[in-house]
Amino acid sequence: MPAPIRLRELIRTIRTARTQAEEREMIQKECAAIRSSFREEDNTYRCRNVAKLLYMHMLGYPAHFGQLECLKLIASQKFTDKRIGYLGAMLLLDERQDVHLLMTNCIKNDLNHSTQYVQGLALCTLGCMGSSEMCRDLAGEVEKLLKTSNSYLRKKAALCAVHVIRKVPELMEMFLPATKNLLSEKNHGVLHTSVVLLTEMCERSPDMLSHFRKNEKLVPQLVRILKNLIMSGYSPEHDVSGISDPFLQVRILRLLRILGKSDDDSSEAMNDILAQVATNTETSKNVGNAILYETVLTIMDIKSESGLRVLAINILGRFLLNNDKNIRYVALTSLLKTVQTDHNAVQRHRSTIVDCLKDLDVSIKRRAMELSFALVNGNNIRGMMKELLYFLDSCDPEFKADCASGVFLAAEKYAPSKRWHIDTIMRVLTTAGSYVRDDSVPNLIQLITNSVEMHAYTVQRLYKALLDDISQQPLVQVASWCIGEYGDLLVSGQCEEEEPIQVTEDEVLDVLEGLLVSNLSTPVTRGYSLTAIMKLSTRFSGVNRIKKVVSIYGSSIDVELQQRAVEYNALFKKYDHMRPALLERMPIMEKTATNGPTEIVQTNGETEPSVVEPKHLPPVTQPANQANDLLDLLGGNDVVPVIQTTMPTKPASAGGELLDLLGDLSLSGGPATAPASSVPTSQPSFLLDGLSSQPLFNDIAAAAIPPMTAYNKNGLKIDFTFERANPNPNVAVITIHASNSTEADMTEFVFQAAVPKTFQLQLLSPSSNVVPALNQGTVTQVIRVLNPQKQQLRMRIKLTYTLKGSPVQDLAEVNNFPAQSWQ
Repeated sequence: MPAPIRLRELIRTIRTARTQAEEREMIQKECAAIRSSFREEDNTYRCRNVAKLLYMHMLGYPAHFGQLECLKLIASQKFTDKRIGYLGAMLLLDERQDVHLLMTNCIKNDLNHSTQYVQGLALCTLGCMGSSEMCRDLAGEVEKLLKTSNSYLRKKAALCAVHVIRKVPELMEMFLPATKNLLSEKNHGVLHTSVVLLTEMCERSPDMLSHFRKNEKLVPQLVRILKNLIMSGYSPEHDVSGISDPFLQVRILRLLRILGKSDDDSSEAMNDILAQVATNTETSKNVGNAILYETVLTIMDIKSESGLRVLAINILGRFLLNNDKNIRYVALTSLLKTVQTDHNAVQRHRSTIVDCLKDLDVSIKRRAMELSFALVNGNNIRGMMKELLYFLDSCDPEFKADCASGVFLAAEKYAPSKRWHIDTIMRVLTTAGSYVRDDSVPNLIQLITNSVEMHAYTVQRLYKALLDDISQQPLVQVASWCIGEYGDLLVSGQCEEEEPIQVTEDEVLDVLEGLLVSNLSTPVTRGYSLTAIMKLSTRFSGVNRIKKVVSIYGSSIDVELQQRAVEYNALFKKYDHMRPALLERMPIMEKTATNGPTEIVQTNGETEPSVVEPKHLPPVTQPANQANDLLDLLGGNDVVPVIQTTMPTKPASAGGELLDLLGDLSLSGGPATAPASSVPTSQPSFLLDGLSSQPLFNDIAAAAIPPMTAYNKNGLKIDFTFERANPNPNVAVITIHASNSTEADMTEFVFQAAVPKTFQLQLLSPSSNVVPALNQGTVTQVIRVLNPQKQQLRMRIKLTYTLKGSPVQDLAEVNNFPAQSWQ
């Protein structure tokens, strides 16, 4: 058999390939030749073949068939064979393959070899891919080599020990005696790997960290080494851009950071050396900047002196002036982390940070924006907002939403006056109204309502803004609301803060009617506009024109607009005597949180519950948007949401599909209550009153309440049976029985329910989430309903399931409950 081609020739041949297919053909041909050579046990060219195989592996082609050949090379007595064999083992083997265990004995023999280079190969391989079993077997040999006087072996043994500790942390104490003399070594390679080993031990074991702080006095040794590096003259062996061994300096600074964290004595011992590093390191080269950055991180993490922290922040301030974008980004990120603890020191660099808002790099602009908002306080609010609003005008669309939210929060927290607050938010809505959060409209409406003395000024400003631009929908909605509330102030010209404008009633109505017909207006905006026109019927004299506009929209194709118009027409006809009282000016509004996670914000005479996720609730198995499905159905103000105790796992779906599920159940009552928690200890025991010391279903007395069929459609039938809880007669216990008459199982079955707010409801976990086909079984679930006022029970239900791979959803209203169930 002819001798195989050399690796160099193979590389040259592959590089001549013009297409991927041609390259694959060459690789396949060579792999076939290599396989033939392996089968013939050709020891002469095994090393060459494995080397070529490794090159193919680096190109991304399969080379697993050479694993055993690597083991044969490792067992060879020739150094050249061992070198390729160990390299192949590191590339082709890992601890997931049992073949690597066959190497253990070879590595052990080579660790005790008389040649240091063979020992080095074995240490490199063990440190690269040794499994936990191999590490346990060979840790003793590594520890012996760590104590040897040969610096070449000590540095490799230290890195190998790091790998052993990561794989088998309990072997850490074995290496403790060997670490005592490591830092006294003159060789920088040994020092570097020793610091890496000590860092690993300190990070993984608090006991080791305490031992090195107190018993070994590690900090003074590290300070001495670092001082020698700073003060030493030029050393060509370790010099990088005029700095002596920056890699070792960075490693020592990281270890000092770990040792000094939350420890006064250690921090005190390293304060001076950190100051020396910070002042003596050259900043003209990137190497010096890397050391300074590590120094800053160390100063910020340990219990350093205040002057040293100011020095560190000044270093970051100098980084902001650097031409390198990466250094500026690192500086902004670091300042953002320290701004809470050293606010005044960071404030000194405010102008430089604001200048970064004009940077072309989007990452730097985002960090600068976040840091600018963190620097805002009561003293600089006007200047900072001026800069940030200028940034909002000119920034890319991707920044506008976050910037607008930041301006809103800062203005709410530090506003020097209500007029300034209103002007600032209106400026945001004018320039970036399409990007603001959904809650900005009710928040601004609340702010305007509570600023009684600013009503005339605000409505005049908003009216002017409407004349200029109606494309920003949040601004239009706020303006419509304010004109409806304070239109009489606009027409009367009572504004004292600025020169009043002369506006007639017809001009105001023309603007609002224009919003109703504009293509730019969303359905929500049209609803605001129609309600504003209706409110003006009690503030303006032109009632006939308003009646005509309202009656036109009684036949609108928009259901929401049509419903509003029909109800307003009814006010004009049947209840005209009540209209002035119903449409009178809104009182001062307050955000009030009920005894749960629902926050009530009143806007435009309506109540909008803003759901906040309760932090005390236990996690459920379903996705987050499914858990909030039932909360989303609370679009109206007359229902009580329910959170199930447990829910079967269900694929994610749209969150808002139950919006206004109970919108037509308009019953009287107090404010909407919070979701009923499934944890009795974290909520008032409204349903389990008197049952806290008893099993869940005890003392349920059967009553003569007839069952009923609540739903029967598409093969799915839902029956309700009723019982009455003895300790609390106001609690009705409803058990649902879901059956399936189709030929296929209904999987991922979920039953959800909601009731008017005069009731309270608890939905317990179902018996299963699969409804068997052909009525071969039922799924049961218990509902508890508290009805303290003995009102007629009404319920909306939502059913979700999967049938033959297709998801099915349906809504239904249940109004025919037996009288015995609620009386």
